[in-house]
Order: sequence, then structure tokens, then C-alpha cells
Amino acid sequence: MSQKSGARFTEKQGYYLAFIHTYAHMFGRPPAEADIQRHFRVSPPSVHQMIVTLERNGFIRRQPGVPRSIEILVPPESLPILEWLGIKTSKSL
Repeated sequence: MSQKSGARFTEKQGYYLAFIHTYAHMFGRPPAEADIQRHFRVSPPSVHQMIVTLERNGFIRRQPGVPRSIEILVPPESLPILEWLGIKTSKSL
């Protein structure tokens, strides 16, 4: 993984990462920033700033000029997906 060693994400960053991971898993492609904006009900600049921050911290990678190119670089088991979706850890996704 390209994630910076020892780097930890905040709770809010974890929710964004979990959403991106879950969306990509469900739809077979990463979300657009507009999809993230609608889900979290925030402004476009807020979403873009979070994406830039996640990339700068090594949690995601994007290809410049390529839409929907977000790639999660943290192990899925470190994301708060199960808790976020209200799924008990004994149940599989």
C-alpha cells in the first residue's frame, strides 16, 4: 500500500473513505465528486478539499484529468464500513 506509514485518518475522513469504497464496490466504479456531495450534503468545494486532503495524506490516489479515478490505498478492514452501515462484525458484507 502507498499509505504513509503510521498515518491515521480522522473519523470524518474515514466516513468519506468508507463511502468511496462502498460506492465503488456497489456500482463497479468510484463515485464522482457530485455523488459524494449529494451523499454528505456538503458544498462542491468541501468535497474537493476533502479529496485533495485524502490524496495528500496518501489514503487515495487519482489520475489527473480522469473522472471517477479515485483509488483507495488503505486496507478495507481499516475503514469504518461495518459500523457506518450498522452491520454487526459477525455478519459478512
